[in-house]
Amino acid sequence: MNAVDRLSVLKTYKLYVGGKFPRSESGRVYEVTDSKGKWLANAPLSSRKDARDAVVAARKAFGGWSGATAYNRGQVLYRVAEMLEGRRDQFTREVADAEGLSKSKAAAVVDATIDRWVWYAGWTDKIAQVVGGGNPVAGPFFNLSSPEPTGVVAVLAPQESSFLGLVSVLAPVIATGNTAVVVASERAPLPALSLAEVLATSDVPGGVVNVLSGRTAEIATPLASHQDVNAIDLAGADEVLAKELEIAAADNLKRVLRPQLVDYAETPGIDRLTAFLETKTVWHPTGSLGASGSSY
Repeated sequence: MNAVDRLSVLKTYKLYVGGKFPRSESGRVYEVTDSKGKWLANAPLSSRKDARDAVVAARKAFGGWSGATAYNRGQVLYRVAEMLEGRRDQFTREVADAEGLSKSKAAAVVDATIDRWVWYAGWTDKIAQVVGGGNPVAGPFFNLSSPEPTGVVAVLAPQESSFLGLVSVLAPVIATGNTAVVVASERAPLPALSLAEVLATSDVPGGVVNVLSGRTAEIATPLASHQDVNAIDLAGADEVLAKELEIAAADNLKRVLRPQLVDYAETPGIDRLTAFLETKTVWHPTGSLGASGSSY
């Protein structure tokens, strides 16, 4: 068969919820175009029901993921980087189309994104030593503080940085033991939906990361008011939407990370690692070491 007679197989992009790839329950899609208006694909247009399903999946996965050792979570994140390295060419194409970049610049973005996964993988078993530790108290007690994950975090991915920005806000959430419901960039969702395929074929348990595409405001509104979402990162919201979501999030005292001006190409600090951690402090009585009355 002559190559020119062959019809190419177009990719069908789907949501990623609970480790599976469903279409939107609404059956809706919307056209995704490149920076020049050329059609790229039809992406699922998520509904409120899809958002609720993603929260259920994230909550179900939270116990196992938060209960895993920090070292194990680091291994899993590193595995994601390994898988991305093997699909570097695919993501270079998708990022170039999504962000209107040259192939060389898109390749640099993909390399930086892979490195970002490795960077956060290295922090999983170290952050506790930075933000936790023993506290001096006036009394015969041990007083120990340790960080624990907040729970289910809704993440609005940055609108312009469809891949590096996405990973920069997602990786610290799951590195610290939270589970995530990600709302992909509305204009450029394809790198996020392809990342879901990488997560599904790496060691990330189903439900730890759930990826939705569609209208950011439509999906984020039910997530902000959802009683079983513990925190929300507003990185991908504009000023007006961010204010509305912050008001909605106050109903169940969600943690809210407001939008910030961030250069995602810069090496991140630990702010996003600590943003969705709670500090648990334990008191324990010391024991006596014999007749002298000294204690440990």
